[in-house]
Amino acid sequence: MKSSTALAVTLGLLTGPAFADMEAAKKFLDETIERSALSREEQEAEMQFFVDAAEPFKGMDIKVVSETITTHEYEANVLAPAFTAITGINITHDLIGEGDVVEKLQTQMQSGENIYDAYINDSDLIGTHWRYKQARSLTDWMANEGKDVTNPGLDLDDFIGLDFTTSPDGELYQLPDQQFANLYWFRQDWFTDPELMAEFKEKYGYELGVPVNWSAYEDIAEFFTGRTIDGVEVFGNMDYGKKDPSLGWRYTDAWMSMAGMGDVGEPNGLPVDEWGIRVNENSQPVGSCVARGGATNDAAAVYAITKSIEWLEKYTPPAAAGMTFGEAGPVPAQGAIAQQMFWYTAFTADMVNDSAKAVLNEDGTPKWRMAPSPHGAYWKEGQKVGYQDVGSWTLMESTPVDRAKAAWLYAQFVTSKTVDVEKAHAGLTFIRESTIQHDSFTERAPKLGGLVEFYRSPARTAWSPTGTNVPDYPKLAQLWWQNIGDAMSGAKTPQEALDSLCAEQEKVLERLERAGVQGDLGPKMNEEMDASHWLEQEGSPVAKLDNEDPEPETISYEELIKSWQ
Repeated sequence: MKSSTALAVTLGLLTGPAFADMEAAKKFLDETIERSALSREEQEAEMQFFVDAAEPFKGMDIKVVSETITTHEYEANVLAPAFTAITGINITHDLIGEGDVVEKLQTQMQSGENIYDAYINDSDLIGTHWRYKQARSLTDWMANEGKDVTNPGLDLDDFIGLDFTTSPDGELYQLPDQQFANLYWFRQDWFTDPELMAEFKEKYGYELGVPVNWSAYEDIAEFFTGRTIDGVEVFGNMDYGKKDPSLGWRYTDAWMSMAGMGDVGEPNGLPVDEWGIRVNENSQPVGSCVARGGATNDAAAVYAITKSIEWLEKYTPPAAAGMTFGEAGPVPAQGAIAQQMFWYTAFTADMVNDSAKAVLNEDGTPKWRMAPSPHGAYWKEGQKVGYQDVGSWTLMESTPVDRAKAAWLYAQFVTSKTVDVEKAHAGLTFIRESTIQHDSFTERAPKLGGLVEFYRSPARTAWSPTGTNVPDYPKLAQLWWQNIGDAMSGAKTPQEALDSLCAEQEKVLERLERAGVQGDLGPKMNEEMDASHWLEQEGSPVAKLDNEDPEPETISYEELIKSWQ
């Protein structure tokens, strides 16, 4: 990577109007792109496409938006000014909270007003885009209206997340821009310390290692909490609990399925997904509560919420209860956390920079590792094992064609093979196979704690975003943080909170059914029945287990990595 000073100098040179051509492109390649999946000749050919295709849109002011993470900061601060200099299209790339992105998108859907010319929004909205038809089908766009501004070198087959942005009818609605998983994170140096290993074995009767199930995770959390290591008081768990939109993601982002709520299936459980929403054979949502065949308030869901609250109270830094997703993410890098079950790899960049010295060895290698998250007592083979966030470019139908074309050029520029390796080194959120396999990541892998090994493994496909069972992500997502927030605060029991959540989800589904706005893809609600009808059938929902604390199980990290390879 170039230093930030060198980048600033480069961008200062690029911003003058005299460079709005291939001269600017070559300057950009010289000063910014050190590593790429393409040869220099191929890079210049790709840049020539952008110069030529942008000609009709020179001078336009285009606005796009994304959430604020390291990858998007790199795009906004480095790639957007470069694109402007190369093409003459003036790009404003706004960085706001993820909840705000969804709110802006929802407002544009409801009003038809063109607030942004393109959005990087999570593929979790695929069910929404597919049903409402307010997002352009990129399959249709690239073949027709947007054909003249579609990069012949885009190479869709190179993207690793297209399964998550494609609807059941095979239409591509979103183009992945960044991708990260939630994995288990732990202090490998502590887990391999002979004295700690011996003490753990004596106390619990089994080896200290990567927990395979929640029973082992809980033992490890208890073992480390309150212990002083290297003069620092240690905690055995990290989480967050503030009543905020990000609290909802904490649970819709596969926490429930890791506990064992929902059905088996890839990329999502069918007919019941990790939100507890059931669909029929026509992909129409039919219910969320157990009385309608859903699982949002079944025993596995109650267990999931109960455990997270218990661990937050017993094994987590007290300040975490008042933190959001963004505030909690960097905390393990400060050196007082032994493990975190649900850690987003988007924070890897925060774990390898100068502010993370507490968790790095002198040679820059990490004292920590990442591994698959353990699963709960209700989990069974074939269920989803974790979440993958796929922030993806989305073009709304309400955006005028010329503005959509200009924004589409920028979307392709920041995901192009020319820039993607360099962008991935900045943000560590992989979207292309060619980037994952690049030699520079083979060299860097030892300093990334298992991230490269995970993304090179076929195991990565078992981590997936929200699927198509969710018919209106913006409306339904806000119900999660509000209701679960009541459980976190103690205002309601987990069962009461989830009963309320599933009932409110069903009110939204019923309104959508009455309105008929989603046509044949919209909800068609089941009649309510006694819960026993559904609980006696195979699959989800499930009744309460007699034993929610099975025999704890761990595995050595070395064995785990072998299974990935």
